[in-house]
Amino acid sequence: MDLYDKDAASGDVLPVVVIGNGPSGICLSYLLSGYTPYLSPEGIHPNPILQSKLHENSHLPLLEQDLEYLCEGLEGRSSNPVAVLFDSLLLPDSDFGLDCASPLLWRYEPDRATPHLVLGKGPPGGAWHAMEGSMLTLSLANWMELPELKLKDWMREKRRNVRNDRATPAEIASYYQHYVTQMGLEQNFGCGSVTSVQRVHLQNEGRSVWEIQGVQKRPPVEESVEEEREDVELPFSVYAENVVLATGTHDIPARLGVEGEGLPFVSHSFWELEAAISAGKLNDMSDPVLVVGAGLTAADAVLATHHLSIPVYHAFRRSVADPGLIFNQLPKLLYPEYHKVHQMMTQQQHQPGDVLSSLERTPLTSLVETSPNSYCCSYPGYISLPKHRVLAIRPDRKCVLEGEGGRQTILQVSMVLVLIGAHPNLSFLPEEGRPLGLNPQEPITCRRNPLDVDPFTHESVQEPGLYAMGPLVGENFVRFLKGGALAIASDMARKQREKGHSTEALVA
Repeated sequence: MDLYDKDAASGDVLPVVVIGNGPSGICLSYLLSGYTPYLSPEGIHPNPILQSKLHENSHLPLLEQDLEYLCEGLEGRSSNPVAVLFDSLLLPDSDFGLDCASPLLWRYEPDRATPHLVLGKGPPGGAWHAMEGSMLTLSLANWMELPELKLKDWMREKRRNVRNDRATPAEIASYYQHYVTQMGLEQNFGCGSVTSVQRVHLQNEGRSVWEIQGVQKRPPVEESVEEEREDVELPFSVYAENVVLATGTHDIPARLGVEGEGLPFVSHSFWELEAAISAGKLNDMSDPVLVVGAGLTAADAVLATHHLSIPVYHAFRRSVADPGLIFNQLPKLLYPEYHKVHQMMTQQQHQPGDVLSSLERTPLTSLVETSPNSYCCSYPGYISLPKHRVLAIRPDRKCVLEGEGGRQTILQVSMVLVLIGAHPNLSFLPEEGRPLGLNPQEPITCRRNPLDVDPFTHESVQEPGLYAMGPLVGENFVRFLKGGALAIASDMARKQREKGHSTEALVA
């Protein structure tokens, strides 16, 4: 879709512009395009209280029902109530490993559609296109799917079984791109990088709207086949009554903020580890790699290095028994590889008093194998350092860590991999969106400082007409971010009904 010819002066103001074309934006586009959920006449939800509430207004679509009322009493693995509701309706009792049929019936009702535009930097699917294609996703395959297109059915058409009930990021990215085509949503999607979102006053209409500015790449006009020409970047401006932020949080890797973090052997991406391995810079005789972080990407790095017998230190700030640690929240049978990492973290901890300085001269594999009193030998070449933080990284590849009680440890390493999460890129918003967070003094982050929104509409508390969904409101899993789409679509439907009533009153 060409964006550079949009003109607010001509009255071309869209009801909704969505910034971000990952699964959040795709699901919202589906709901805004007229695809409407109802309670099926044969639909039965295993929760009798929710079933009773749904039957009270079974003639109404879910978008017109009182979501706050339906959410009462529901519990789930999300802090967003509408996310728990919609997940319960799409995948009843899935936490118990059951494959219950959804009680929802979807109808395509184009008269309910809300004109909208979804903006993304690349093809539909967002950050999934940038992820490594061979790794398994965290979530079960059906947790990754969007309404009305079963991922397993789609995979079966591709003549491939979903391995371990989970798919690879490359397959998921392909599924999301296919979803947009299959559901006929392409006309709602545009490829462009947003550079500014701000309120403007339209003099000719006497109202305030959002102006979204950015650049769109366009292939150059072919003048000579002998010359290779770069794509032309054309500026664009589009105008909207409402803006939805669905950008995710994969844009800017989080940093430690310590001395030496900018040294060339320090990386903040799993893919840089893979590049170093592919280039032959790391092998089983290298000094250990220091992996910093206790999330799933850090676990992937541990698995990759351990598989190739590359010695690794694993430092993280939490205790291995901390209930907030992601490994303590994952079912062991469904995630055996991450359970293995958690075992490694637990069984081969560095204990106060253990000597690690000899690692400067001795390969980690040798130390583990010859020190059975200090380290278990189940996982040679690995030592975890819980409750440790990095103080400094020196040019001679020595890292200074501090453990409990202020005890310092110096490690000789070949590479430092800092995998402690990422922050969203909200540079297109004033003050990078800080005034919109729960704590306006801090940067926006998924876990510590998400955007402050109404839990049942996902509209910003500070800025009416601005909505957020997905990781920006603390929701990391595709399974639950679909609830944000329901909350926003429901509020948009309410605004349309109110606008219709106002128009009828004026005519009368």
